[in-house]
Amino acid sequence: MKLNELRDNQGARHRKIRVGRGIGSGKGKTAGRGQKGQKSREGVSIAGFEGGQMPLHMRLPKRGFNNIFAKDHAEVNVGAIQKAVDAGKLDASKTVDHAALKAANLARGGKDGVRLLGKGELTAKLSFLVAGASKGAIEAVEKAGGKVEVIEIVSAADKAAAKKGVKYRERKADKEAKQAAAKK
Repeated sequence: MKLNELRDNQGARHRKIRVGRGIGSGKGKTAGRGQKGQKSREGVSIAGFEGGQMPLHMRLPKRGFNNIFAKDHAEVNVGAIQKAVDAGKLDASKTVDHAALKAANLARGGKDGVRLLGKGELTAKLSFLVAGASKGAIEAVEKAGGKVEVIEIVSAADKAAAKKGVKYRERKADKEAKQAAAKK
């Protein structure tokens, strides 16, 4: 066998059918789409259309909602933290924050910080700097001799919304001041 003799197996590649190229081709005139109507045209969008009857996806009941203001916290239990300290993945002498928990592979995601939960036992004396903590988690940490400091993490979206709100309030106050001055 030579390089110039290399080719695919018989039937491995199919030729593209060139539709609308005359009667003799067998796919001329209507190009295999039948005659007239919506389906014979380009840009058909009838997925889920049931002939005017209410479609199934609209007949089914809807439940719940998606809270766009919900915070995204990485949830970490104190028991998992104790295991990481025992395994040497976390340094008990340093403050435990989001970065330290991420480095120990305990916190995944959580763009709004870490929330500490109270499942499990904690024996190490640790100092936490987190975005949230449950009552049970705070009790468990303080029982072990540690402390929990809860900080508020402001995301970029919250900062932008607050800034927009401040500008709006300032403009409104200016407008009201001008109206009051015009009345006098």
